[in-house]
Amino acid sequence: MSTRGLVLGGGGITGIAWETGLLTGLAEAGVDLTTADRVIGTSAGSIVGSQITSDTPLAELYRRQLLPPGHPDGPTETALASIGPRVLVTFGFAILRSRDDVEALGRRLGGWAVRASARGRTPSIAERYDQVRQRLTTTAWPDRDLVITAVDVETGTLVAFKPGHDVSLEDAVNASCAVPCVYPPIPINGRTYVDGGIRSGSNSDLAAGCDPVVALTPSDRSIGPLRTASVQLAELGVRHLVITPDEGSLAAIGKNVLDPASRPASARAGHAQAASCAERVREIWG
Repeated sequence: MSTRGLVLGGGGITGIAWETGLLTGLAEAGVDLTTADRVIGTSAGSIVGSQITSDTPLAELYRRQLLPPGHPDGPTETALASIGPRVLVTFGFAILRSRDDVEALGRRLGGWAVRASARGRTPSIAERYDQVRQRLTTTAWPDRDLVITAVDVETGTLVAFKPGHDVSLEDAVNASCAVPCVYPPIPINGRTYVDGGIRSGSNSDLAAGCDPVVALTPSDRSIGPLRTASVQLAELGVRHLVITPDEGSLAAIGKNVLDPASRPASARAGHAQAASCAERVREIWG
């Protein structure tokens, strides 16, 4: 028996929508990736992973992504956030200074995230929890092999939260989505964590032991010490397929992955893209 792995990468609000649309389109084509034996979620992918391992039907999750901002059935949107020039410069400088040491990158970005939050440059932790809670369909860990990633700001090491750990699902997802200098770092049990995406856009190497693996990666790059899903899975030596946004999806996602106005179009684009990759997914997934 094979152990099938599903990797869900980071990519902001539009990444959640694109992944949900793609998963829905593939399921409608007869390939249900939500049946994976292990689901690994990073940042936006942690929300999608939590959603698809809950009891909420995939079709309902997709319907919610199609709701325009401000719809009464959707989340209450806060002031528009963005990964702006200042944050990008901070990230770029940290990558250059860290060279090939990904844990040094985690410590550097984690430290800056803590200082930015202390200076009031990010929403409060309470505000952030409220936003994430509206996107989760449950706050209980599933009876599934769900892995949610985050980075410890003090050590820069990757942490993989799982069911059975002394960490709530809500805490784990908030930590995984804590983009440095955009959202506040999350304190859990005496440690502080930020977005798992600063170690890798997908953290696909946590799929070790799975074969085959399908990775959905809205935003995944090899730069400095960061490694893409394709690189990580090739190093594992497992059968794998990595799906990234096609031209239509990239246009729908736009330049600001945190813009809720782009959410419905991103979901539709992911749904449409499923038709072009369904056969490849079917061949590897079985």
